[in-house]
Amino acid sequence: MSSIRPLEGIVVADFSRVLAGPLCTMTLADLGATVIKVERPGAGDDTRSWGPPFSATGSTYFESVNRNKQSVALDLGDPADRVLARELALRADVLVENFKPGGMAKLGLGYAELAAENPGLVYASISGFGSTGGAHLPGYDFIVQALGGLMSITGEADTDPMKAGVALVDVLTAKDATIGVLAALTARHTSGRGAHLEVNLLSSLQGALANQGQAYLGAGKVATRMGNAHPSIVPYQLLDCADGSVAVACGNDGQFVKLCAEIGEPQLASEARFATNSARVANREELIPLLETALQADTGANWQSRFSGVGVPAGKVAGIDEGINYAKSLGLDPVIEVRNAEGVVVGKQIRHPISWTPALDAPTMAPPQLGEHTDAIRHWLSEPVGSVAQGPPLARP
Repeated sequence: MSSIRPLEGIVVADFSRVLAGPLCTMTLADLGATVIKVERPGAGDDTRSWGPPFSATGSTYFESVNRNKQSVALDLGDPADRVLARELALRADVLVENFKPGGMAKLGLGYAELAAENPGLVYASISGFGSTGGAHLPGYDFIVQALGGLMSITGEADTDPMKAGVALVDVLTAKDATIGVLAALTARHTSGRGAHLEVNLLSSLQGALANQGQAYLGAGKVATRMGNAHPSIVPYQLLDCADGSVAVACGNDGQFVKLCAEIGEPQLASEARFATNSARVANREELIPLLETALQADTGANWQSRFSGVGVPAGKVAGIDEGINYAKSLGLDPVIEVRNAEGVVVGKQIRHPISWTPALDAPTMAPPQLGEHTDAIRHWLSEPVGSVAQGPPLARP
């Protein structure tokens, strides 16, 4: 069965920078789209200078979300370069931007103006707080985690609120934007028209609050910080053992029965105060010390092995390096090698996370150097539509 590139032939004009927009466009590139990243001459995407850490080829932050793209340096303050940027947008199937709301329109690159000439254009605008009352607010992941409620439920009850350990809201927003783009491309098959999609960090965060958001809307319950404990499931947290802690997640009563048997305390599962999940939630302060006392008999690694052996979800807290190696041990192939234009391996990255049948023929082009493809793309954009050079130059191993 041959491999596939689902978005082969789709051209994406990437006017975004930092994380949410570039992650969206990298996902489209992994799926086979030709992504042309527009960058400021001499400086490029802000994240090119974000470090340390730096790899042998540049900022690891930049590299994490910019593989399989071509970079063209255009000065959008220069009228001649703005003409080329407009030409790119008119030839594109998708445009992704995260300028301040209204910023692209001031450059003559707004959706309405472009769609008048390119009605099939799918145009995704990413902002921090939308294009209405929050249009003037800068969109930083950390601030949105604070204002949107995520920090209020992250951390221990008796410590300061904490952000997530990665720019999670940017990542969520990137995935929402990607979903919207793919849906709009599908709709275009029947309507012949594109769409203007607006995605903002605050809405993406709130859409991801899931049970915590609905607890407020449906029951008036405003969640608070509980550390690693779960508001509706017990035990579902880190539990102390002989050499540290182990994560245990009993999602049903059957798993709790197995847990109690494995730790040598089978009677706990039949006590009325612990027999059902609702009872365990009500009596968590009594249950957790009993479990942790029994867990002192062995190490976290051994408990992980023992619990997994009887069907109780459990795991030691791993570092990122250990997590990647664990995925490798499961045959998930989490890492790919990326290559430069000459086909030489220049680094490793986390692969596109979806496995396909037939296999995805994901390109493996290293993140571009600033302006690496400027000459070729300028030449292509200067050629009239309908000439021999109808498609953009391709430079992907």
